[in-house]
Order: sequence, then structure tokens, then C-alpha cells
Amino acid sequence: MNSTVKEVLEWVYCIIIALVLAMLFRYFIGTPTVVQMSSMYPTLEQNQRLWLNRWGRTTKTLPERGEIITFEEPAKLEYSPSEIDVSNPIAQYEERNGWEWFVKNFLEIGKRSYIKRVIALPGEHVQIKDGKVYINDEELDEPYLQDGIVTDVQGVGFDDFIVPENCIFAMGDNRNHSTDCRAFGCIPLEKIESTVAIRIWPLDKWGKVE
Repeated sequence: MNSTVKEVLEWVYCIIIALVLAMLFRYFIGTPTVVQMSSMYPTLEQNQRLWLNRWGRTTKTLPERGEIITFEEPAKLEYSPSEIDVSNPIAQYEERNGWEWFVKNFLEIGKRSYIKRVIALPGEHVQIKDGKVYINDEELDEPYLQDGIVTDVQGVGFDDFIVPENCIFAMGDNRNHSTDCRAFGCIPLEKIESTVAIRIWPLDKWGKVE
């Protein structure tokens, strides 16, 4: 093997190792992202850049109420009245294994994610009525909402249920323009991808997101 070929192979090995390490870091530790939609307005605006903390997924730790999370888009986003089961209000996902799981979840090719705020935790009784949210029969204080925003379930959805074990209930801050757990049910822990750590752009809004 001549020196030129050897040098090329060494560079190829280095590039492959760097790519693998980058993918491992992105999946297990953290990654940047861009806000695509307006469902978290005014807390988050379109085209803002965020840093996502994925350590919670690695340690299988549930987020806390009020934290902003990202999670995999459910397979089913709308239900008919006969399909609503408040005794099992868990979002439906397609099972993936092997290479399909690797491409979709690790490489994130063809994958869509939602960004929402955690509203309720396992075992809590959620009620959405009179334009407000109640947790265990107490009205939830939501200072992050704009004045005049009401919370309701448009059409068919989940508005009175108990959050199952190892699941969370999440909604967007821009309630009238957010497809969230009201429509498709609670998110299982294994489908939660990350929590929002900080906003990194624009610079005048850099810092922790609340």
C-alpha cells in the first residue's frame, strides 16, 4: 500500500469516527434545532434556534411540569367519538424494529417531532372545561399564556382523564393553533426525545426558556 492510499484511508477512518461520535452525541446528549411552527407562541417563535437536552431520554427520566419538550409525532392525530377511550388516553405509535428504527429514530430520517409544554404528570386527573385546565380539581396557573387565551378541545378529543403511568400530557402555549395531547392523547416516556435547555438564537433572547 503506497503512502497516498494509506493517507486517504486514514482520513476516511477519521471522518467515519467523527460522524459516528456526532450521531451518538446528538442522540444521547443534545442537539440544536430550529422552531418550525407557531404552536408555542409567544414563548417560542418560528425560526428561533434552541439547544435540546437529550440526557433525560438516555436516563429514562420523566420531565417536570412546565418544561418544554420534544416528542415523536404520533401515528394517529385525530379520533372519531367512538375511538376516544379516556380509560387509556395514550397516543398511538407504530412499532419499529431493527433497521427501520435506526433510520427513523437514530438517523432521524423522515421523522417529525412536536414541541410542547408539559401540563400534567402520571396519575393526575386532567379536566379541560370553561376555557381552563384543571389538575386534580384545581385550576392550573399558566402565566406563559397570552391574555385572552382559552383552552378547549376543538371537535373530538381528550378533556377528562387520568394521565397513565410513565406518560405525560402536553400542550402548546398557542392553544388555538396547536395540535397536541388534547387531540391524540398522552405521550409515553419512550417517545419523549428531549427537553428545551436554552434558546441560542436570536442573541438578544439567548438563555433559558420558561
